[in-house]
Amino acid sequence: MKLVRYNQLNPAYPSAVSSMLDKFFSDSFGPVAKSFNPAVDISEDEKAYDIQLSVPGAKKENFKIELVDGTLTISGERKWEEKKEGKNYHSVESQYGSFSRSFFLPDDAQSEGIEASYEDGILKVIVPKAEKKIAKSVIEVK
Repeated sequence: MKLVRYNQLNPAYPSAVSSMLDKFFSDSFGPVAKSFNPAVDISEDEKAYDIQLSVPGAKKENFKIELVDGTLTISGERKWEEKKEGKNYHSVESQYGSFSRSFFLPDDAQSEGIEASYEDGILKVIVPKAEKKIAKSVIEVK
């Protein structure tokens, strides 16, 4: 069985030029990239902001999370570990290298109580919200 790269323009058969260019760049530079941007999902509920980065295959020791002046910066690295053992790679589409993503936190985000966890290739950072203060007061007439 021979692996054939999918051609978006014509899925019935691969493009010779596309395959030739892919092979040239794969053989010349290999799968190691210097940097990449992992996919990020951000959501919120009434209690917290939930930031999730997709970094499968990374190790939790390789992440660094910093909060400076209201900017949350998440950085890390996913290293390529080539294990040949009789394997010839035909295609490597996974991303490797270092990354850094920064997020400006809203005014209601609390710097205390930020939690981070890494499970199943997803780095999850929970930023709690400050409790809403009720802007109501009674003014006494004198």
